[in-house]
Amino acid sequence: MEFYGTLGSACESEKTLEEMFRTGMTGVRVNLSHQDLDDREEWLENMRRAAKRCDIKPELLVDLQGPELRIGKLKKPIILEEGKKVILGKGGIKLSKQIRTSLEKGQEILVDDGKLLLKVKKAKENYAECIVVRGGVLKSKKSITIPGLELELPTLTKADMANIHNAQEAGVTGVMLPFVRGAQDVINLRKTLQAEGVGDIRIFAKIENLAGYEAVDEIIPESDMIVIARGDLGMAVPLWELPAIQKDISERCKKAGKPFMVVTQLLHSMEEAMVPTRAEVSDIYNAVLDGADALMLTGETAAGNYPGIAMGYLVQTANQALQKRK
Repeated sequence: MEFYGTLGSACESEKTLEEMFRTGMTGVRVNLSHQDLDDREEWLENMRRAAKRCDIKPELLVDLQGPELRIGKLKKPIILEEGKKVILGKGGIKLSKQIRTSLEKGQEILVDDGKLLLKVKKAKENYAECIVVRGGVLKSKKSITIPGLELELPTLTKADMANIHNAQEAGVTGVMLPFVRGAQDVINLRKTLQAEGVGDIRIFAKIENLAGYEAVDEIIPESDMIVIARGDLGMAVPLWELPAIQKDISERCKKAGKPFMVVTQLLHSMEEAMVPTRAEVSDIYNAVLDGADALMLTGETAAGNYPGIAMGYLVQTANQALQKRK
């Protein structure tokens, strides 16, 4: 079974990465939503040295930007207070024209994986006036989800193309494609990898919106692994419907003989706490019983207080389930 941690400031040191490998981590993920491969060469070198000392040949996954909606770059973080007005577009927070011109009065806008919630009160050609329903700190280039809105976006961004070009030199073994909408997205990425001479790199298709879920049967045969990405998927549907969708995708993958990964908030409480909740370890255990071939930690290792300990809980819980699965 594959166990991944996400590289971040909390685990960038060689010592911490070595601890994570020794507890059972088999590979790392680099999130390229806000950075390029070149920007993280120091972290990757620390990872390579740590893996070598543990006699491990690690998997290296890069998570591309893909067809995802994002706010623009900010000079500094902005505090959004509940009940206050905020402007998106001209005179306010930068937003692409494609998103801005698609907004309508009454729409809800989920920002930063749903941590922030805005509601459109007035929509004009150059800007939208919104009310903050759920506030917090807004940082640059955070994701946007607008329920019910589908925009025609290219599979890969310019930054994605540049990172794919550098993939072989960096030792990338897998590419995670966000917000896969159908088989064509995966086919487009496969052709790009082949054109760059790295056609052997595995493709991890992330199912994180309704379009991807509805097209999962056509996505499965084109992918090397399916990723049940519960963060954005949990914003595309009411949260109480998410478990059934996870179960359904798991069953479809097992029936097709396709490996799948479960990710997002597996040990969310361990970003702050040294010990996980009972619900979290049960979640991991059941995901493995359902047939998961890989599990991944995100904020727990990238920004959490206990990345090594969190990886240990992930691996040990999964191994308990694997004994039962046999």
